[in-house]
Amino acid sequence: MPSSKSTLEAGQTPQYWADACKHLMKKDRVMKRLIPEFGDACLQTRGDAFTTLARSIVGQQISVKAAQTVWDRFALLPKKMVAANVLKLKVDDMRAAGLSARKIEYLVDLALHFDSGAINVKSWHGMDDEAIIAELIGIRGIGRWTAEMFLIFHLMRPNVLPLDDVGLINGISQSYFSGDVVSRSDAREVAVAWAPYCSVATWYIWRSLDPVPVEY
Repeated sequence: MPSSKSTLEAGQTPQYWADACKHLMKKDRVMKRLIPEFGDACLQTRGDAFTTLARSIVGQQISVKAAQTVWDRFALLPKKMVAANVLKLKVDDMRAAGLSARKIEYLVDLALHFDSGAINVKSWHGMDDEAIIAELIGIRGIGRWTAEMFLIFHLMRPNVLPLDDVGLINGISQSYFSGDVVSRSDAREVAVAWAPYCSVATWYIWRSLDPVPVEY
């Protein structure tokens, strides 16, 4: 069910979280054990679509610590982190911040999509998940996994199951299969009980591996 809100504020949490937790604890033995371990902690959005996607591009294929360092340097370049300002940046300055030539191309393409209106954030609240994913993967440097992280962490869509996420597969392996290798079809079978709150269950599976909340 698409969100009824077209804009999200930083720090906002999902209205459905308490209902989701009740549903998951009733339907799934692992969730019944896991959810109480983390108290009131829950998903939060950063609140800005362009920044969230730009951060995901900067963080590709490098450690979380390295990504934060590069992002902190890059974020100082524009007066405000908006598409129009990124398009005005000099390539040399972006390289000096630690960005590779490819990531600079990706960030410029992202900024062009936002600045030209090819990406219309306000229309997303009325679109289903797959339609938004299709739009996002049209941007260079954004694949299905990044689009799914965006659906979970920015739009806070409740029923996303990111089967390409290594953490999710590892967590399902440990919590449901005693550490045995898990296929995508195994993961899908487990997630049948999670619907329509796969995003919430995924968040708790991530917590089972690392108590520190993930943010994108």
